[in-house]
Amino acid sequence: MDSLRLRPSSLRSAPAARRRDHILPSFCSIQRNGKGRVSLSIQASKGPTVNPCKKFLDWKYSNHRISHQSINTSANAGQSLQPETEAHDTASFWKPISSSLDAFYRFSRPHTIIGTALSIVSVSLLAVESLSDISPMFLTGLLEAVVAALFMNIYIVGLNQLFDIEIDKVNKPTLPLASGEYSPATGVAIVSVFAAMSFGLGWVVGSPPLFWALFISFVLGTAYSVNLPYFRWKRFAVVAALCILAVRAVIVQLAFFLHIQTFVFRRPAVFSKPLIFATAFMTFFSVVIALFKDIPDIEGDRIFGIQSFSVRLGQSKVFWACVGLLEVAYGVAILMGATSSSLWSKSITVVGHAILASILWSCAKSVDLTSKAAITSFYMLIWRLFYAEYLLIPLVR
Repeated sequence: MDSLRLRPSSLRSAPAARRRDHILPSFCSIQRNGKGRVSLSIQASKGPTVNPCKKFLDWKYSNHRISHQSINTSANAGQSLQPETEAHDTASFWKPISSSLDAFYRFSRPHTIIGTALSIVSVSLLAVESLSDISPMFLTGLLEAVVAALFMNIYIVGLNQLFDIEIDKVNKPTLPLASGEYSPATGVAIVSVFAAMSFGLGWVVGSPPLFWALFISFVLGTAYSVNLPYFRWKRFAVVAALCILAVRAVIVQLAFFLHIQTFVFRRPAVFSKPLIFATAFMTFFSVVIALFKDIPDIEGDRIFGIQSFSVRLGQSKVFWACVGLLEVAYGVAILMGATSSSLWSKSITVVGHAILASILWSCAKSVDLTSKAAITSFYMLIWRLFYAEYLLIPLVR
């Protein structure tokens, strides 16, 4: 009976067990121990085991890493692109400014600018009698003279370029008007503005020597360049040389000295030994500059009928004439320095002029007169010697 009663229950439990086994995953099984307890165990199934949770987590981590890398890559790309964009914007902003400054630098003929500034400072120092003279009043008067003269200098060299565009296309093709960087209208505007600023400053300052220096420079510079009847004096070698001589040797030395001596210091006009020496020496130097500046430009001058000494006599003769004149000037300067009563002035002027004369002769012997570049380079050397002389002139006593 007991066996009969138990069998139905065992029959009822078997399907239930099978149902529970069916509900669990295939890798799970139910085991019964002898005490009727049921235990759940996970058995390794045949073949590779795949954990869905691990698979999901791996996918989620991979997706997050890819997204994070993409974001970082985009951020880095944006960061690397930003400096390049800023650099491009900066370059595009400064490039036209730099080009404009470079064009104006070439238009102003900087070697003449430096020469004008140095000469005015040098001759102004000849009026200084003691250290107490170097006062704010002196520095203000000097600055006014230099600025006004530089404005007039730009007018003169710019006007010359305006009337020499076709010649400069042969002789100096890098100048802004010859190269087309400046239009003639731009050139006219620049020279007009600088002439007006020069005269305006001279008028405001109220110094008669300064104003007359500007006015005479304006007249001679205009007559030298403009292509009008009875003008364009640069076509005639002697007259052209006299124009440059008058400005560089006489006006600069005397007018600007008198500006400081009589207008700034309110002293009577006195033509001292150093001033006379400076005027005489710069007369030689101005003649040399007037003659030598045409040597590299002989080709264009010959084509357009400019009868310079280089065209009429030849480059070699004019070259060695210029060197000879400068050597004579240095010889006179050495003799004058030797007669000075001041030991320090005598030593500096004698040794300084001897060194400059040696440099001139040494460089002249090595110049290839068939090379325009070599002649132009030597012409720039003459300007550097010109600058050096104005460093020595204030020491002449």
